[in-house]
Amino acid sequence: MTEVLFYHLQHQPLEAVLPTLLQKTLERGWRAVVQATTEERMAALDDHLWTFSDESFLPHGTDREAHAADQPVLLTLSGANPNGASIRFLVEGADLPEDITAYERLALLFDGNDAEALALARDQWRAVKAGGHDATYWQQDERGRWQRKA
Repeated sequence: MTEVLFYHLQHQPLEAVLPTLLQKTLERGWRAVVQATTEERMAALDDHLWTFSDESFLPHGTDREAHAADQPVLLTLSGANPNGASIRFLVEGADLPEDITAYERLALLFDGNDAEALALARDQWRAVKAGGHDATYWQQDERGRWQRKA
């Protein structure tokens, strides 16, 4: 069964959280797809994943590149899964995939300080639960550590 995780970002922005989650994904031997909703966000994440740390980078590409299927982490605006990812990250309010069960894990990251993002995450939570899927809700504490709340 697909694990559906909702990450409520409060004390750190997406750019601080996503690289860590992607590193853990790659450590498990999984491929990931990150779905955004705007060209600007996708381009910013593309740049950021190369430079987020002085000690490392995350191997990745976008679905516009010639060898998208070979990328361990793929950035996209579409609902497709060209790299055969096991986990799909939805950012900036990206739509739920048509088939949630196509993934081992689905992670929705939303800005808890944005009323619209919070309302959309609540709608997505209800849709996931109505579809009969198990979901967990994670919130950051003051130190940026994740606490399971539901």
